[in-house]
This record gives sequence, C-alpha cells and structure tokens, in this order.
Amino acid sequence: MRNTPDVRQWFPSDDGNPDKRELMMRLIGQILTGADALKDPDSVYLKGTKRRSGSFYNDLLLESEIPGQGVPMEQVGDRLLELLHAHPYHTKYFLTNILPMASIPGILGMITAFIVNGNNLWDVYGPAGAEAEVKVIGMMSKLVGYDPLQSGGYTSWGGQGAIFTGLRIAISKFVPDAMANGVPDRLYAFCSEAAHYSLFKSMEATGLGSRNLVKVRTKADSSMDVADLCDKMESVIRKGGVPVYIVATTGTTDALGIDNVREIYEAAKAVSQAHGLKRPHIHADSALGGFFAFFNDYDFAANPLALQPETLKALQTIQGRMTHLGMADSLCFDFQKLGQTPYLTSLLLVKDAADLRLLDLDPDETPYVGHRGYGQYHTGYTLECSRMASSISMYSALLAFGVEGYQRLLAQFVDVNLAFRRELASQIPEAVIVNPDNPGLVTLFRIYPGGGRSFREELSGSCTLTEIRQTNALNEKLFETLGERRDRMFFGDTKKHLIVPTADGGHIALYAAKFFVISPYTQVEHVSGIVRYLKEIIAQVYESDEIQSDTGGTVGVGA
Repeated sequence: MRNTPDVRQWFPSDDGNPDKRELMMRLIGQILTGADALKDPDSVYLKGTKRRSGSFYNDLLLESEIPGQGVPMEQVGDRLLELLHAHPYHTKYFLTNILPMASIPGILGMITAFIVNGNNLWDVYGPAGAEAEVKVIGMMSKLVGYDPLQSGGYTSWGGQGAIFTGLRIAISKFVPDAMANGVPDRLYAFCSEAAHYSLFKSMEATGLGSRNLVKVRTKADSSMDVADLCDKMESVIRKGGVPVYIVATTGTTDALGIDNVREIYEAAKAVSQAHGLKRPHIHADSALGGFFAFFNDYDFAANPLALQPETLKALQTIQGRMTHLGMADSLCFDFQKLGQTPYLTSLLLVKDAADLRLLDLDPDETPYVGHRGYGQYHTGYTLECSRMASSISMYSALLAFGVEGYQRLLAQFVDVNLAFRRELASQIPEAVIVNPDNPGLVTLFRIYPGGGRSFREELSGSCTLTEIRQTNALNEKLFETLGERRDRMFFGDTKKHLIVPTADGGHIALYAAKFFVISPYTQVEHVSGIVRYLKEIIAQVYESDEIQSDTGGTVGVGA
C-alpha cells in the first residue's frame, strides 16, 4: 500500500513550530527569487514567452486537468512562476492607466490578513480585519473632513462597489420601502460625460435602468458643467422624475478631471428646494483622485518638501478642488490605485453612518452571524456575506507611508508628468496635449493628419463628423502601433476623452493616447528617452498614413 500523506503538510502550523515556518519561508522565497530573475528594468514585461495564438485559451481549457495526486509544493511554485512569464511589470516604462505597483507594506498587510483568514463580515469571525477597518475609516474620515464619530464605511469591491452602494442608499432615502417593494421608475441619477461607466452598470443592477441615467456635459478641463446639471435636473423634475443621486467624479480615469463638489452640492440643493424635494445623495467618486487630499493641510507657502514651483502650482490647483470632498454624502478610495496596495483594496466612506443602516437586513434574515449577545461589529448592510480583511493592507500602507510619504510619491508623479509635457511640446509639437487644464499624473495627447483640423477647432464645434472620424482613425493607428510594442514601453489610450459637437449637428468623442505616471521607478531623467521613443513611433504612423493615402487605402475610415 502506498503511504497516505498527512494532510497537515499543506497548512501552516498551529503551534508556531520552526520547521513549518522555514518551509513557508522557503516556498515564499522561491516565488520572490524566481520573480526577481524574470525582471528587466528596461522592459515592461517579465522575461519568458507565451504563444498566445487564437486558440490559446481554448487550448488551456482542453489541456488542464486536476492531478490525481498532489504535486510537490516546490513544483507548484515552478508552475506559479510560469504564469508570470511575459507578464506586464511596473518598471520605469510602465505608463498605462491606473495599474500601480503593490508596495511592500501593502503586500505585508495582505499576507497578515491571509495568515488568520478571517471573515470581515463580523468581528467574531474576523476581529483583526474589523479593527483595521475601523482604524482606516477613522484615518480617512479625518483626512477628508468627516467627523469620525459620525461617519462610517467598509472595504468594498472597487470603486464600482462604492458607487453601487451610494445608489442603493440614495434610493432608500427617497423610497424607504424600495428594498421590499422594488424600485419605482421615476428616480434619476446624474453624472458627467467623463464619469466612469460604473454608474451605468449600477443603474442596470438596481433595476432603475440606464435610461434613467442622465449624462451632464463636461467642460474643457473634463469637469462637470454645473449649469448643465441644473438644467437637466429641472428637465427631469418637469417631467415628473425625481433626482436622487449625483456622482461627482473627483479624478477622472482618463484626464484627471475634478468635479467641484461644493458647486454641485449647492446647485443640487437649490434646485431641489425650489421644487420642494430632498437634495439628491451626492457621491464623490474619488477612487483615483481622492489621494490628493493628502495635500489638504500642506503648507504651500512654506513648502516643507521643497517641491519645484511648477509642481507646487499643479498640486495647489488640485488641492483647491479636493478640499470640498467632505461635502459629499459618500466617497471612496481605491487603495489599489494611488494607495499602492494589492488588488482588491477599496474603501467606501459615508458621512453619516446611519445611512448604511438603510440597507441593513432584518436580524431574522441573518441567522448565522451577527445580532448575538457577543460581537460588536457586524456589516449586514454589505452585498458580500464573505469579506476579505483588505483593510489590514490599507492600514499597513497608511502607517508606512504616512502623510508625507504619500505627498512625496504623488509629487514625484506630478514632476514626471510635467517634464513629459515640456519635452513633448518641444520635441513632438504635432502631438497636441488635449488635457492641458488638468495638472496631475496623466497627459492625453492626440495627433492630426497633415493639413487637418486642430484640437481648438474640434472643441469649437467647427469640424465635421467625418473630419473627426479621420483624426480618430489616425490616433487609433497610433494606439495599435504602441500596443504592438508595449513590451518596450506600455502607453495607455482612450476612445472617450471629450465629447464635442460637430459642424453638421452631431456629437463625437475624441480619441487620445495616454501617458500615465504610475510607477515609482519612472523618474524625470527617463522622460527624454520616453519621448524619443514616442517620436519614432509617431513618425512611423505618419509614414504609414501617407503610404495608405497614396495607394488609396482606408485612411480616414474610423468610428
């Protein structure tokens, strides 16, 4: 008979014995050493190859089998490292979207959570996560100007989860019996044209439907046009609708546009009062930009971090908008973005913790947990019944970075972005920056056909739909060319920057490439090399465009 393995081999010790600890350290070390061997600071991909043919995922489905007998853990480590081959990694040339590197304190916090593996639903099951969650709620409430003894919150499933919860709260404020009887169709939500699509999905999920989502115009700086918000609220009310929810985007994903929460609050209050209605619930989608609130108490006059004048000015402009975050009824922080923690670590904050009770279940509906004579922290108002203790990772990062650490990191990102803008304007004037009014860590740029129309003309509405489609098609070629070589430098892009009117009565979104400073290893001294590379790529795109034009190709055909 073959020996039956002791099942305890797959688990950490229950007594803290050194043999099991050394085993775990060796296995973790295998992953760290193996991952380090794959790194190349001059590439965006880890070493190794993946033959991603058209049948790649189907082949994986067919060939993957659960082994009859377990694979030795060292071999499991080897298989795990194979998954990392050709994986994007956050070197100095990782310049795409908001996909940050997880910091050491963030990773340590997550490991701490994994060791005890508590369910953060209830402090009886997950006291470490509950304690860390309350601490983080207190820390971040004070940062944005909430009263920590009145506010509340919980770790959520991304900014999407926060927006969805905010909408559920808004519905319950206006229709208290909606949880039992369903959502009436006269309720409306509002956000800007530049807002994340999370609210669109949330409208579908609550049953309100996307038709009850009203998009508000944006200004040139990608912020919400508050005058248009008032007009559209008035229009909804005249037709018998009730505005219940407004999402103010305080840091758009593409351009870092920041809606003015104070102006939105005051406008929404005035319109509602004029019609005898309650003010809509205002949620600040601060998942990305909210971390600039770390500068809310920065002494810009004394400038203790000795920031460069241009960087100081940019941060002061951003801080001028972030000081109003505390006027929102709820907001969120995606720590897996600028908080530098692993996925998934998001935090929802509500100004009044009582709002969460609007979503709580009746005790009779939760017979397994909470509502006992023991335990003090039960989050029955979350959609999740099982909640990971991601708050421990957030807590670890906040302790390690501190206010000054986050200030230094964000200032570095802004430094690099401003250097990129200067170098781009100097070396590639045909690449037009299309978010010049948005200081921060992202630059959107757009190229134009030779002899074509300009960005200024697009904004003014003097270009036709066909002309803008031609320019969009040229920029899509730039996206594709950069994408084919993203192992060298990984740029981002967007097909929805600003929605502009056209001379022939239509509206269309502008396409733009994206330089997103997100790696701590991208320094100002790397910018000239990045721009030289970009100049080569853009020259190739123009050359290709001319060849296709000469041969009667499909130039100018685009969405």
